[in-house]
Amino acid sequence: MANKEQAKKAAVAKAKKGGGAKEYFKGVKLEMSKVVWPTKKELGSFTAVVIATCAVFALGFWLIDTGVLAALREILGITLN
Repeated sequence: MANKEQAKKAAVAKAKKGGGAKEYFKGVKLEMSKVVWPTKKELGSFTAVVIATCAVFALGFWLIDTGVLAALREILGITLN
């Protein structure tokens, strides 16, 4: 039982200490090998969704901005010369 606790404490101490750059990059390589990368078809559809969402939000913000500007012009009586 004492050996398990000592091993656990040693592992925690090593983790806190760090293993240096070499160990870090080994961990990065290990984690990158676990990544499931999208196919070209999935990537294309994801890209299309992101572009469409950005366009919808841009249009929405433009409409809100235009409406607020028109309301302020009416309230404050501002005219453009």
